[in-house]
Amino acid sequence: MAAFSGVTVLVLTAVWALVTREPAAGPQTDPVASEPDSPHEVSGPVARPPSTTSNPATPPASGTITSWAYQLQRYPGGRLDALARGPYQLAVIDLARDARTGYFTRAEIDTVRRNGKRVLAYFEIGSLEHFRPEYPTIQRDAADLLANEWPDWPGEYFVRYWDTRWWERVVKPRVDQALRAGFDGAYLDTPLAYEEISLNSAGGRDRARLAAEMSSLIARISRYAKARRPGFLIVPQNSPELRKQPGYTAAVDGIAMEELFYLATDERCEEDWCAENLAHTRALRDAGKFVLAVDYAVLPENVRAACGRYRTERFAGTVTVRALDRLTTPCD
Repeated sequence: MAAFSGVTVLVLTAVWALVTREPAAGPQTDPVASEPDSPHEVSGPVARPPSTTSNPATPPASGTITSWAYQLQRYPGGRLDALARGPYQLAVIDLARDARTGYFTRAEIDTVRRNGKRVLAYFEIGSLEHFRPEYPTIQRDAADLLANEWPDWPGEYFVRYWDTRWWERVVKPRVDQALRAGFDGAYLDTPLAYEEISLNSAGGRDRARLAAEMSSLIARISRYAKARRPGFLIVPQNSPELRKQPGYTAAVDGIAMEELFYLATDERCEEDWCAENLAHTRALRDAGKFVLAVDYAVLPENVRAACGRYRTERFAGTVTVRALDRLTTPCD
């Protein structure tokens, strides 16, 4: 069982010949979160936009992605223009605009894709934040789905994710929305709920059973989405040790990992679980899964060091800020 470092879940590794959060708590979208300016923050035009007229760019195959962007909130003007222009091959954005009730349209997602990018929809599968559109109805009609509050993220609650009502009321509608909007795949946060949910809320389940049920949920998402759109990418964030669960590795296309090398912010990841996570991530890479790595650092020397590790490990990596509220310069 990997340890949990507790970082934010907000924002979007590929092997160099493949494409390629755990302990980090993946970013929880906080609509009011803010971070100091990053020295490698992108400002103004980030790249010459590819043509989107007569010969629109084709999104790259998942096995060739080496750069990506992770932004979950504060899109300038509520639009994805800067991200569409940016020098990235893949982008992870929130399923909903700034985590609330408005959803990105197919036309908006297609604009990003026409600029030669794949786009993944970020949403949680093991927790629920108080500002999400589903929260009021869950609290009113199915409050027993909510378990303990996440201490690192006040207002966010782990959920009884094995309950069929969680699938029917929250997860399935989110997958359906991602499919309708034309996303290339789903970026699934908070699988680590199996480690963090209180056993008092688990109905007698132990951690081993909770891990198996989280793996089963991810496999269910994969079967459902791929039956409706073959090639739809399934990318869980963190908890790479779930690869030991039957069916998990076959169900996923890639793994996203926070804080493999730097904890938020600019602190080297030197705990035992850092090495454990890296070993599990390498195993998934070697099984043909792409890796999207994200570290939280702003000091130039740490940004350079993290980018160097991504190249060595054959991960697609990005170094950004914990709030996941801006675009930063890609490693390559």
